[in-house]
Amino acid sequence: MNGVNIVEPASAPTAMSPSDSRPSTPHTHSHSRSLHQPSTPSRLKHSHAPGTSPQEDAQSPPFATPSSRFPPPLKPFNYDQHTDPAEDNFPTSPSPLRPSYWRNYSTHNCSQSAGAPCDHGTFSPRVRPNRSTSVASTLEEESDNGFGGRYARGQSIVGGVNGILGDAVGDTVFGDGNIFGGRNAAGSIGDGKGGGWSDCWSRWWGGGGDNKGGGGKKTMSTTRWLAKNHGVPNNRRMYLVYYFPFLQWVTQYRWSFFKGDLVAALTMASFYIPMSLSYAENLGHIPAINGLYSFVFNPFIYALLGSCPQMVVGPEAAGSLLLGTVVKTSIEGGQSGDEDDAMNARIAGVVTGMAGAVIFVAGLTRLGFLDSVLSRPFLRGFISAIGFVILVDQLIPEMGLTHLAKHAGGVSHGSSLDKIIFLVENVQHSHGLTCAVAFGSFAVIMVCRELKKRLQPRFPSVAYVPDRFMVVVLSAVFTWQFSWHDQGLEILGDVRSSTGSPFPFRFPFLPTHMKHVRSAMSTSFLIALLGFFESSVAAKSLGGGEGKHGDGLQGISLSANRELAALGVANIIGGCFMALPAFGGYGRSKVNASTGGKTPMSSILLSIITVICILFILPYFYYLPKSVLSSMISVVAYSLIEEAPHDISFFLRLRAIPELFLMSLIFLSTIFYSLSLGIALGIGLSLLSVIRHATKPRIQILGKVPGTSTEFENAEASPGKVEFVDGCLIVKIPEPLTFANTGDLKGRLRRLELYGTTAAHPALPRVRDQRHNRNVIFDIHGVTGLDGSGTQVLKEIVDG
Repeated sequence: MNGVNIVEPASAPTAMSPSDSRPSTPHTHSHSRSLHQPSTPSRLKHSHAPGTSPQEDAQSPPFATPSSRFPPPLKPFNYDQHTDPAEDNFPTSPSPLRPSYWRNYSTHNCSQSAGAPCDHGTFSPRVRPNRSTSVASTLEEESDNGFGGRYARGQSIVGGVNGILGDAVGDTVFGDGNIFGGRNAAGSIGDGKGGGWSDCWSRWWGGGGDNKGGGGKKTMSTTRWLAKNHGVPNNRRMYLVYYFPFLQWVTQYRWSFFKGDLVAALTMASFYIPMSLSYAENLGHIPAINGLYSFVFNPFIYALLGSCPQMVVGPEAAGSLLLGTVVKTSIEGGQSGDEDDAMNARIAGVVTGMAGAVIFVAGLTRLGFLDSVLSRPFLRGFISAIGFVILVDQLIPEMGLTHLAKHAGGVSHGSSLDKIIFLVENVQHSHGLTCAVAFGSFAVIMVCRELKKRLQPRFPSVAYVPDRFMVVVLSAVFTWQFSWHDQGLEILGDVRSSTGSPFPFRFPFLPTHMKHVRSAMSTSFLIALLGFFESSVAAKSLGGGEGKHGDGLQGISLSANRELAALGVANIIGGCFMALPAFGGYGRSKVNASTGGKTPMSSILLSIITVICILFILPYFYYLPKSVLSSMISVVAYSLIEEAPHDISFFLRLRAIPELFLMSLIFLSTIFYSLSLGIALGIGLSLLSVIRHATKPRIQILGKVPGTSTEFENAEASPGKVEFVDGCLIVKIPEPLTFANTGDLKGRLRRLELYGTTAAHPALPRVRDQRHNRNVIFDIHGVTGLDGSGTQVLKEIVDG
């Protein structure tokens, strides 16, 4: 290539560009553009690529005539000599025609004289000149023009403590308003003038006091600058209320909310307390009472820390089944036994605690975007596979074949295919009474479920009917009255903890538990990821505390990172009591909202009701048939599968073959081999898809729109609607350049030079004449970010 021009962006990467709404009258804010007015107006997308000399500019191609929309060069403005604001040739208040941020836009220290044309782009980012103004005057001046962005007259700390730990830690711990109140040399506390240990920390990390403390220029975060400028009092309390929403909603709570919260808590308890017993007994393979612990601690902790007032956390079928796989793996490895309830409960505590730790660390490191990592086909295939696995697993106790399965080698811990074969071969040995109770309970619950779905739009009060609780109570009463347990029907029996204490405490991260970490690590990570995904769906559907017309709590904003931290703390504490993993469920939260729950108090009341149940009501569950618990889980499994046909038909209509292949692969591998293989394939393929998408550079070759001189379009997208500029290859890079997507950038640019497209196979010989590549122009309007690797590759391309 004979020449390379890099066209600078029309908008600065760190500020909004007013180039699209540029008015015809250029006199306002003249000083904000005068120091870097280009010597030659834009020839490509309103950008400026100046030549090395005025003579070279005069020899510009004929198609690049200056646009009439560009004003003539304006009178330069010298910040250092300007002292009177009244002499400004722009209004002190924001103009209705021009955005107020233009004033802060593009002032820079140009090495050339003020009257000479500079070689910068029209609106390139600039380093603001040092001005001998105080912080107070700067704050007042910035307040006048309504500035609210990150770069407030050089006051923002982009890196340092605030860049790593966030504004909350940077401002309250290391800033001039630190919570420790470090003393300076003069003995004053936290005045921000240097001398204290906190000021030393601030200076070391990029902050520091003013010249009085020897730390250089005083800096502060954007948040603290805005709070100070607008008179927001008590900076520390602002952060405390944000990260502990309980302090905010408890002051808004009214007795009018209590009735709805209590009714919602009683309704959820009637539905989900029996379900938690089922999850623990049949899916988690741990004592049934450990399922109740998930409703004792997790909803209470989330009510204090969560940012979605109406969401209720609790155990879910998928998480309980995954925990059960770890327990079964430990049993197979000889680390526990089928009847060793105490060890199985400890393993469950380790899994729950590790899942909580994973999601808590993700919240601290602000990884709230993780719910977007797993693709919809992966989730649908995996959740449908879990539903199928649960449905097959529950058929064994529903048919009374539990004892026979234990003696059949490899069935209890085998794949779903092994269990289906076992059921077909031993259907003649099924227990009649057990089948009648199980399938009868399943039919009653399904009929009530369908009736509720149809009647609730016309009669909303049917949502209050506790159909599942009635099935549990009636089955227990019938078993006791007719002595069904003496006829071979298995019952729940005594429900107590493995230690005898109603609430046993055991820290999950003891050194003696480390032998379970290896088998639990990957499963705990998946439990955390799936749990957060479902919680995110529920939270987004319910929203935060933005009650309409004063109905409900106000001012509690939904935050994915706070959700991660709240769910993490709740599961770490739940792990200490060997509870099942608990996350926000969409169905449970909708029940809470539809039955009157408006505040987190419904979650607190649910925890209190569960404590009362553990202490006083558990003996009455003695005659509860285990087949009824299995039938309730089968209803949940059916709900996990029932949405799959809709998604499959949707992808078929789209002819989305890769999505259907991924969904089928995960489903079949889970059914025919194991749950762990389905997990590994699903996560691996999803991550590979994300990485492939992120590392593929999206470069384009541009062509000129016929009849215009400054309009260019993607030549590959519209090959017959554009014309190429003779001797020029115009390449557009519409994305940030980072180490991830610059690896193959040279190869793709080489294809553009050889073939005029990136779609051609590299085996093809050159088909594009070299004379078309005499000049290569890079349009980098879309390059909003550039790291070191991207800079190095771009430099090598230009030098080459």
